[in-house]
Amino acid sequence: MTLVPRGVLPEQTDRIDGERRRPDGVLDGPSLCDPSTGEVLQPRRETLATEVDRAIAAAARAHHEGVWADLDADARSEWLERIAAELDGQADRSGDAVAIAESSGSGVPIAITRMFAGSLAGAFRGAVAQLQTGSTRTELPGPVRPVELLRLPWGPAAVLVPWNAPAAMAAGKVAMALAAGCPVLLKPPEWAPLGCNLLADAIDRVGLPAGVFQMVHGGPATGAALTGDGRVKVITYTGSLTAGRAIARAAAEHFTALQLELGGNNPVIVRADADIDATAAALASGMLKLSGQWCEAPGKVLVARSRHDELVDALRDHLGRWRIGHHLDDATQVGPLSHEMHRTRLDAQMADLEAAGGTQLPAGELPDLPGWFWVPRLVVGADAAACVDELFGPVVTLHPVDDDDAAVAAANDTPFGLAGYVFSADLDAAQALGRRIRFGEVKINGTSVIDLTPTSTQSFWGLSGIGGHGNAEVFRFFTGSQIVGVDHPDVPI
Repeated sequence: MTLVPRGVLPEQTDRIDGERRRPDGVLDGPSLCDPSTGEVLQPRRETLATEVDRAIAAAARAHHEGVWADLDADARSEWLERIAAELDGQADRSGDAVAIAESSGSGVPIAITRMFAGSLAGAFRGAVAQLQTGSTRTELPGPVRPVELLRLPWGPAAVLVPWNAPAAMAAGKVAMALAAGCPVLLKPPEWAPLGCNLLADAIDRVGLPAGVFQMVHGGPATGAALTGDGRVKVITYTGSLTAGRAIARAAAEHFTALQLELGGNNPVIVRADADIDATAAALASGMLKLSGQWCEAPGKVLVARSRHDELVDALRDHLGRWRIGHHLDDATQVGPLSHEMHRTRLDAQMADLEAAGGTQLPAGELPDLPGWFWVPRLVVGADAAACVDELFGPVVTLHPVDDDDAAVAAANDTPFGLAGYVFSADLDAAQALGRRIRFGEVKINGTSVIDLTPTSTQSFWGLSGIGGHGNAEVFRFFTGSQIVGVDHPDVPI
C-alpha cells in the first residue's frame, strides 16, 4: 500500500466574479481529517457573508445581462465541450488527484472514487446531449402561425452537494444548470470540499464569463445565505432531511424552484421463493457501497418468516468476506466513514435501536488503524415501526413478515419514498410487488447504483424530497416554460 502525501490534496479556493481567493473564515468544530487515521489535513474553510453576497450579485448581473442565458444551444454546447476536454486533460496530467481528494473526504475506497472521477467529463457531454435534443424550442400549431414553446433558464442556480460523492454530483448538476442557461453558485460539502475544487479548476480554465460559474465554501450559514436570497431563482440540494426542511422554508419566501433529494430508509422485500445466497450477496453489496454512505442503500429488510434466520446467517457470511481497510489502499473494498461526527451519530442510532428491542450482529474485521472505521452489522429483533429513519452506514435491520401483503404494508409504512428492492425467483410476482410499494425506483434482484435504463426517471416521494432525477428531468428542472404566439383573430371570449 502506498499512501499519498498531503501535498497532493488541493486547497479550498473560492471562485467569485472571475476571481480566486482562499476563504477568510474557518468553521468551528473539527478540521478536515484523514478518515483512516484521524490526522488533521486542513481546516474547514468558510466564505465570509459579504463574499457570498458578492457572488450572488455577480450571478444575478450575469443573468440580467444575458451573457450566458442569451447564448444559443450550439454556443453553450461548445463551452460545455471545452469543460469536458479540460476534465479529460486534468485526468491525464494529475492522474488520481480527483479520486484521492474524493476518497479522503468521504472514506469511500479509491477504487470506487476513481470511477466517479472518470465520470466528470461525461456529465458535461451528457448535458450537451440534452441541449442537442432541441427541447429548448418547440413549434406548436397556432391559430395564425406556429406558436413557440420555449424552455428558458430560471436564473441563478444554487447547487449544494453531499459529502459521499461530491465532485460527481456537482458535475452532473452544474453541467445541466449551465446547459439550461443558468449561472451557477456551487457550494461543496463542508466535510468533503476538495474534489469540487479540482472540478472548479477545470471549469476555470475554459474562461467562462464572470459570474457564470462561482463557488463558495462553508456550512449551514453559507447554505442559508444562498438559499434564502431572492436573487437565487433555483436551488438543488442533496443531503439530510433536516437541512432540506430548512432550505424549503427559506425558499418558500420567494417561491424559489426546488429540487431536494433527502434520502430515506429504503425497504427490501425478500419473498419466500428468493435465492437466499444470491439475495445475501446483493444486499451485502448494496450495504457496503460507498462504505454504506449512499441514499439508496437497502435499509429495512422485510423477509418471509420461514427464511429469516437463513438470510441472517447468509448475510453475515457475505459481509465478512469484504475487505475493510485504508481508503487509499487499492485492495480495500470498504473504507472508513467520512468523519468522526458521522460515526458518533451512527452509534447513537444503534443505541436507539437496541432500546427498541434490537440486537446488533457485527460482521467483518476492522483494520488496525485509528480512523473512523465502523464494522458492518445487522440489527435483528427491533420493532419494525421504530425503524424509520435513514441510518446512512453499513447496516440494515431485518424483520420477519408472514406474507407479501404484510411485506407491502410494512414497506409502505414510512414517510419516505426514495428507493425499494424486491427479491424473488418469480419475476412477474416481484414486478407486481414493486408496483405496490410507493418509491421512486424499485429494483428487483439487485442493488446497483446504476439507473435501470439510460432514460430512467425517478421522483422523490414523501419526505425523500421534491422533484426527481434522470437527465431529461434534471435539465427541465433548471428551466421554466414560456409560450409565445399570435392570438386568435376571432373568438367570442
